[in-house]
Amino acid sequence: MEEKLKKKYCPMTETTFYTLLALLEPNHGYGIMKFVRELTQERIKMGTGTLYTMLGRLVEDKLIVIVQEEEGKKVYRITEDGYSLLLMEQRRLQQQYENGAKILRKENVEYDKV
Repeated sequence: MEEKLKKKYCPMTETTFYTLLALLEPNHGYGIMKFVRELTQERIKMGTGTLYTMLGRLVEDKLIVIVQEEEGKKVYRITEDGYSLLLMEQRRLQQQYENGAKILRKENVEYDKV
């Protein structure tokens, strides 16, 4: 994988992370939006403009591919490079979580409630 892709996508936006997760199985735009909305319990609701702009960029960077196109509906799937970046980001987030949990447990700081 090219170093410039690592720099471009790490750290990764939440929408990119969840979109790549949605594409571990072939999926189309509406399916991606539904997957992300349900997985995040409605916290992330992607609009079509945001999604399709991102999908175009991910295809251009070869992190996903179009596997089927019928009647204007494209079905996408993650590539090996996309999967590698997704794993890298998941590991980064896991380490961030573990570091925070460790320090917060150790410090056990109490703050005045304003």
